[in-house]
Amino acid sequence: MTWSARQYSTFEQERTRPVRDLVAAIPGRAAGDVRLAVDLGCGPGNSTEVLAQRFPDASVMGVDNSEDMVETARQRLPTISFTLGDIGTWSPAERFDVILANASLQWLPDHAALYPHLVSMLAPGGSLAVQTPDNLQEPAHRLIREVAANGPWAHKVGTLQLPARHDASFYYELLQPHCRTVDVWRTTYYHPLAGGPAAVVEWFKGSALRPYLQRLDDAEKAEFLKRYLAAITQAYPALANDTVLLPFPRLFVVATR
Repeated sequence: MTWSARQYSTFEQERTRPVRDLVAAIPGRAAGDVRLAVDLGCGPGNSTEVLAQRFPDASVMGVDNSEDMVETARQRLPTISFTLGDIGTWSPAERFDVILANASLQWLPDHAALYPHLVSMLAPGGSLAVQTPDNLQEPAHRLIREVAANGPWAHKVGTLQLPARHDASFYYELLQPHCRTVDVWRTTYYHPLAGGPAAVVEWFKGSALRPYLQRLDDAEKAEFLKRYLAAITQAYPALANDTVLLPFPRLFVVATR
């Protein structure tokens, strides 16, 4: 799946707020104790910037599998090292004091193996900080699946399955044997999006719609988006000022080794 840094960054302020909350929850360390920090699935660098601001004395790097994202991040933060790579198979020689994964691990399968693997990449006292959208049952996602299954493109995308996501107890029980502390919480953000229901469609064109649209030709994409907009208009009516308040639940995990 290819990514567009420009499309993803359309709602940068809203997308960055959760990572600020996540990074702020990483346990405090004495100045200089955090030597190495990495942002896995760094995207256009907005989350990496938050990480570097929290730990200004650390050597910070970013990893992403999208050339467009990595190039955008390099332009944004030229003093930070960004690498093109698969975070699902990431296995560096060194151990990290902080591993950040903001809205990236939900695209990967087998969290039962992935999360303990990431913890094993931590130095003693290091923290794994993860935020994943917890919105597969929200109308925006349910309507994507309905449009996919009930159109002429059903043979292409009707049975498309995203990797499984899990609840807070799954991650707590998974990580608790490997960590000194595990902090798990869920927050629903209400993002005001100017532009009515069309803005909701634009938001998800930067994320959840991508695996569906990339399997369609141009005519199918246009019709898919038309039907999705009609459904979104019913599910997310605009307020009096033509703003839609988009509820967006997210799951947070901070596990310290």
